[in-house]
Amino acid sequence: MTHLDSELTMLKADIIDMWRLVLNQMEKGRDALNNFDRDLAEEVVENEKRVNSYELKIDKDCENIFALFQPVATDLRLVLAALKIGNNLERIGDIAASVADFVLDADTDFNKDILEHTKILEMYAVANEMMADTLEAFDKEDTRLARTIFKRDKILDKIDEEALDRVEESIKNYPDQVRNCLLVLSMIRKLERVGDQSKNIAEEIIFYFEAKVLKHKKKKKKEGDE
Repeated sequence: MTHLDSELTMLKADIIDMWRLVLNQMEKGRDALNNFDRDLAEEVVENEKRVNSYELKIDKDCENIFALFQPVATDLRLVLAALKIGNNLERIGDIAASVADFVLDADTDFNKDILEHTKILEMYAVANEMMADTLEAFDKEDTRLARTIFKRDKILDKIDEEALDRVEESIKNYPDQVRNCLLVLSMIRKLERVGDQSKNIAEEIIFYFEAKVLKHKKKKKKEGDE
């Protein structure tokens, strides 16, 4: 194994470790909301520092690999993908911490009927599944699995689109839960972005393994439709 190969192996390991940490943050955030566990929510907020540290390390390692080895072909694509995936994971980590902050802002536990009606727990489940599947797709070089992310993002979009009406109905049914209903709406708005970040990650996985830049193809298609 060459020095470059060793550096790339360590880089990939760091990305996977960061991925697992961010997924753990998301899972704990869901549990904190569902069980109104303020201590767990506080842990998620505090762990955001670890997520940020991972991104900084990955950025620095990528810069060093560029400077020292000038990678090409697949090696270059891995480094480029690592930079973008690390950035997207950091943003998901921010979202997980923001949602945990909303749990800490609540005065009382969240009514289970409201959580069910607004579909926020379903949203969390889909978002966490997308996170887990992008990790598996990256680790196992499975671009087919990566492509399933795009369709599932539409589930999050639909829940987000219906959120205002569902929250309004919840406020009417539970007037003593107005504050928590508004917090749930804010959480849904945040979680919708996890789908966008996961789509970005899926695109980077496909770019890394297949050398296909999907964003450019989408842009050309839109221009052709005009």
